[in-house]
Amino acid sequence: MSNGNSVTLVGNVIRDPELRFTPAGLASCNFSIAVNRRRMNQQSQEWEESTSFFDVVCWREMAENVSESLHKGSRVLVTGRLEQRSWETPDGKKGSKVQIVAEEVGPSLRWASAQVSKNERRSGQDHGASAVAGGLGTSDPSAGMYTDDEEPF
Repeated sequence: MSNGNSVTLVGNVIRDPELRFTPAGLASCNFSIAVNRRRMNQQSQEWEESTSFFDVVCWREMAENVSESLHKGSRVLVTGRLEQRSWETPDGKKGSKVQIVAEEVGPSLRWASAQVSKNERRSGQDHGASAVAGGLGTSDPSAGMYTDDEEPF
């Protein structure tokens, strides 16, 4: 991650991850997390709680792994960068939102244990430069971030 745009959050998945594929066959997975905060109100001496909701998007193998591994209620750690998406509806209404483009996603082990298994390298998928050339541009913000030769561990 670069340019000082980095965020790490710990929260609970609020809906099952949704796996989709671009027309070029690139996997994308979207899910949302709820991050709870609890603080003591100094005036009332009572605990106050608040919740924030964040949309997360993952790409490529991570997208497939997330869709296979996480479900509603899972407690996760997400590290990534913030990115704003803008669009216009067919009737001319404009919208935008900030989402987290995940660089890493993992289970929180604070109150749970996890069984980790290394997946075999998936073949037959086209990554990197051809994804950008295929018209994905900013739709795939992680294009070119790593190579297929990079071992995860």
